[in-house]
Amino acid sequence: MSLRTFRARRTRLGLFTAGAASMALLATACGGSGSGTAAAPKNFSYLSVTENTTVKTALTSLSEGSCKSANDALPLKVETVPQASLDQKLQLLAGQGALPVQFAAGNAPALTQKLAKSGKIADLEAKLKELGVDDQLEPAAVSTIKALYGGKLEVLPYEYNIEGVFYNKKIFEANGLKVPATWDQLVASAAKLQAKDIQPFSASGQQGWPLTRLLSGYLYRSLGPDALKDVADGKAKLTDPQYVKAATEIAALGKKGYFGKGVGSIDYDTAMNQFLTGKAAMLYMGSWALANISDAKQDKIGADNVGFMPFPAVSGGKGSIDQYPSNVGLGITLGAKSFDKNTGAWVSCIAKNYGSKALKDHGSISGFKVNTPVTDANEVTTQVRDTISASKQNVLWFEALFGTKATTISQTNAAGLVSGSVSPEQFMQTVQDALSAQ
Repeated sequence: MSLRTFRARRTRLGLFTAGAASMALLATACGGSGSGTAAAPKNFSYLSVTENTTVKTALTSLSEGSCKSANDALPLKVETVPQASLDQKLQLLAGQGALPVQFAAGNAPALTQKLAKSGKIADLEAKLKELGVDDQLEPAAVSTIKALYGGKLEVLPYEYNIEGVFYNKKIFEANGLKVPATWDQLVASAAKLQAKDIQPFSASGQQGWPLTRLLSGYLYRSLGPDALKDVADGKAKLTDPQYVKAATEIAALGKKGYFGKGVGSIDYDTAMNQFLTGKAAMLYMGSWALANISDAKQDKIGADNVGFMPFPAVSGGKGSIDQYPSNVGLGITLGAKSFDKNTGAWVSCIAKNYGSKALKDHGSISGFKVNTPVTDANEVTTQVRDTISASKQNVLWFEALFGTKATTISQTNAAGLVSGSVSPEQFMQTVQDALSAQ
């Protein structure tokens, strides 16, 4: 968004198009209209979301540098739409047989999977192997993609993120706080900060997902890495007592005022700004935030003053503190009919060069290998990169395995959960009802 507003996303992850009209469009998109042999593309057309400027900027730089020959043969052409409109736009283009060469995948993996089943998305695993660049993707990123997309490589990892808690080192030190290893220690630290009129957490209730990420974090630590897969597989329900317990714990943070005033009206940029200007001590976020942290114009507390810690352990829980939530941002995929020789040249060049370009120019970690040595902008970037390299088991986020409707309901009700207008039981029941109706 830049990477930042992008998450007003995502994870990502963020806003979704739902409702009967949307489903009708999807049926059209997957029903075979716009069939026939497509003409060779005239441009390397790329449809992105308005909020994400990083990928667009990096691709533009590559078109003028390492990928100039590919660009000469197939010029880069970028179009953007607001992320909230992305799903509907993709459904319309798919129904018209007019998907771009490359495009931001749907906000929910379910849309991309349906487009893939209808033959509208290229078999990226096969294409990368044909091009001889399948080894240019980090194994952890490939594993995360396949976990999201039914075991298939349906998107490219222009981002690879792990999530955790960024914290203000000076605030912690000034108040005698150590990095909390358990949930109880985290809550106790928040209470101590609150008592000194320091806002413990910054979060965007407007987007919702930064709050539901805390919920899934607690679930994974308390119930283990299959907590939400069990819900998706029908082995458990969000209304089960151990799941409601997690919602109760997150609701309690809001009840105690740990998110500050008016969290429901706080958008992504405001939440990020609160942390980077020292108005809040902690921010649960993905490693995409490193781009903001590395930007001196945004980061007024200084990158050297930012630390990163995993979501803490829950006492007696089945999860492990080294199981990091991971995602690949808003994945990017390619149309099946427009994947020709010139498209392949672009993809090959991207696979070999994007990882280094994004890291060097934007401090952005991708799922592509870094083939040109890059000196990290700061210590926290190194810390996160080392954590990614050492991570052996990753988990997903709260809505990762949800459909569009359940995702929307979850994220739009998250602010109510922490403000007290929606009880933990009501929140989990409402989301579970949407899941059951899928």
